[in-house]
This record gives sequence, structure tokens and C-alpha cells, in this order.
Amino acid sequence: MGWRRRADRQPDAVDTKVLILTTFDLDEYAYEALQAGASGFLLKDTPIDEVVAAIGHVHRGDAVVAPSTTRRLVDHFSSGQLRSLDKPDDGHLASLTTREREVLQLMARGLSNAEIAAEFVLAEGTVKVHVGRILAKLSLRDRVQAVVLAHEAGLIDGRS
Repeated sequence: MGWRRRADRQPDAVDTKVLILTTFDLDEYAYEALQAGASGFLLKDTPIDEVVAAIGHVHRGDAVVAPSTTRRLVDHFSSGQLRSLDKPDDGHLASLTTREREVLQLMARGLSNAEIAAEFVLAEGTVKVHVGRILAKLSLRDRVQAVVLAHEAGLIDGRS
């Protein structure tokens, strides 16, 4: 796993963002890459315009996962087949405002900031503020961790 070796060699490279491009659409590779600190995981057959957009997203602090991998990855986390990320206790989830909780639910359904903004009739910048607060309150690194947490907490199917 080249990404793990790279992360281990540069523990103080906090601001370094990593986007994995691979030919292998294997769940365990995506999981290990994200656990090692990668901000994105795409397949090499991704159209170049989407790779360029993904680089921009990762540079701005967002996370990107290949659509073909996302559903399976979330299913694995939800079913407990993979070791879950460290997640905050229920007190942290309770610290979210009603709007932040709604934004988290839409993030977990795969909506972009622009789509969430349209859903709530908000400016996209306002949604970005909500996302930032969600990540900070829940001590999460990126949207991928937020989505996994939302699924684990049952925010998608109404359990919470």
C-alpha cells in the first residue's frame, strides 16, 4: 500500500492532501486509503474533467470518493463488516443544531453543497459554513467521515 507508506514517512505533513488514483475498485483499498488519511479515492478511468474537479475539491478541504465505491463503502460501514471510524458520543451529535442535522442528513444522501443550498433555499456559502461547523463539532476530518457517521448513527433511515 503505497499511500500508507507515504503517510507513515511524513507524519508532520498536516496540510498535505492526498487523492488516490487507482485501477483497483476494491472496497478494502478505498477503506485503507481513507483510514491512512487520503482525502479522495478515484478510479483511473474517471474522466479527466472529473479528476480536475476532484483535485479542486480536495484542495479546498472536501473529500471525493468514486461513485462506484461510495455505496458499497457505506454499506460495509453500516453493516459492520469493516472496522468503523472513531465516532463521537451521542452528546456530540446532540450538539448539532436542527439545521446542521438536516444538512448532515442531506450530505449523507450524497448531495453537494449546491444541491443542499437549493433544497433549503440558502446560499451555497451558508451551507459551507454549516458543513464546517458539523465537521468541527463532531471532530471529523472530512465529508466522508461525516457521511459514514450519519449512516452509523441512523440519521438516514430515521433511527435518530
